[in-house]
Amino acid sequence: MRDEKWKDHLRSYFENLRIIEKSKSDTLENFNQFCEFIAEPAFEALEQELKSYSIKVRLQKSRGRFIGIKINFPKSKVGNFHYTIWLPKNSVELKLRLKIKGRRNRKNALLEREEAFMSGKTPYDIMKLSKEDLIQDIIDHYRDFLYEALTSPE
Repeated sequence: MRDEKWKDHLRSYFENLRIIEKSKSDTLENFNQFCEFIAEPAFEALEQELKSYSIKVRLQKSRGRFIGIKINFPKSKVGNFHYTIWLPKNSVELKLRLKIKGRRNRKNALLEREEAFMSGKTPYDIMKLSKEDLIQDIIDHYRDFLYEALTSPE
């Protein structure tokens, strides 16, 4: 009987691999649903509103990898602020990351920082976000970036 224990270990190993692959697949599917039903509608609504301020917006996405919004300087084609939500490679749960890029003026280089997307929210919470919640998060980050850029001594 003891000689057969290795077969149980091998079976368990392959079952664990199957579970990991299934979790990765489910997470990718959840991310794509988040993008389609929450992020895209939020970005499109924000884009429409920003038009009234003469600010052009471009949506950026790569299925299964990232979705983002690029906000230009007013009356310009130059990107001012980028808000990108991305799914880390090989994720087994919906723990998303947020990349923020911005420039103080049209001639400066983009500054970049990364953080957890809506830290404190569980993967379940992320799937239950409303488009208004996401729009508010974008506005909060955009506002903070602009205030910092306008009041920075550099």
